[in-house]
Amino acid sequence: MDNRTTTERKSELELVITRTFNGPARIVFEAWTKPELMKLWWAPRSMGVPLRSCEMDVRVGGGYRLEFGNDAATSWAFFGKYIEVTPPSRLVWTNDESEDAPVTTVTFDEQGGKTLLVLHELYPSKAALDEAIAGMPEGTSEQFEQLDELLATLGASV
Repeated sequence: MDNRTTTERKSELELVITRTFNGPARIVFEAWTKPELMKLWWAPRSMGVPLRSCEMDVRVGGGYRLEFGNDAATSWAFFGKYIEVTPPSRLVWTNDESEDAPVTTVTFDEQGGKTLLVLHELYPSKAALDEAIAGMPEGTSEQFEQLDELLATLGASV
């Protein structure tokens, strides 16, 4: 399986990102749903802006809040609600920080000890997706490389 990250605009409103990870779906799912693990890979290192806090209540109706920044004065947050949680195969959440933010669906399909991850974002308008996609492929690739590194360490300890 190819571990390269692919980003494809499926329509004026839809973006799909795929990547295969070395590791079972259970562990990849945990990396997306446990705050202590998410903090280790979510913020691209090249940004130089850490994930300051990560709060996640991963259940239907539960919320999340990811705060980025070097200090409280310059931080910004992404937040929303989980609308579907099916361990270890599917997560769906809202992004409530903006009226232009998408609904995100992530699926985890285990195949021979590896996990095909498909991240699907549905935006409310073409303009919202146009704005969001600028720089996204590079940032997402870096995030997923960091997740690969984390999964290697988790796999060694499982």
